[in-house]
Amino acid sequence: MRVTRRYRFAASHRLHSAAFTDDQNRELYGKCSNPYGHGHDYVLDVTAVGPVNAASGQAVHVPTLDRLVSEQVLRDFDHRYLNVDISEFKTAVPTSENIIQVIEDRLSARWAEAFPGEWPRLEGIRLRETKRNVFELRS
Repeated sequence: MRVTRRYRFAASHRLHSAAFTDDQNRELYGKCSNPYGHGHDYVLDVTAVGPVNAASGQAVHVPTLDRLVSEQVLRDFDHRYLNVDISEFKTAVPTSENIIQVIEDRLSARWAEAFPGEWPRLEGIRLRETKRNVFELRS
């Protein structure tokens, strides 16, 4: 059984790499390299997979998943300037590809603590940055 839970957060970022000149950053990232940054209303889908527990009738205890995502992602990411407020982006460019990887790393680091045992497993993460830009990472 797959269970996907949807979350939302708003954050701003600037796509800019210290490895490139300002001109190279503008060429690579376009308007997203604006020195003042820009924001998105992100939609985050977290998918877990596992068998349905006969006693509870559930594959995933949703309040536990909600707590994990809140503590590891939403608390730090919501209404933040990612370049400054998130330690992982002090050196990495906060592209959606990197954002989704950081989210996966954070959830995976605490998954076994939240869900002891073999099930459920984190199967994937989907991040919608805009209506046209969607990123997926499967564990």
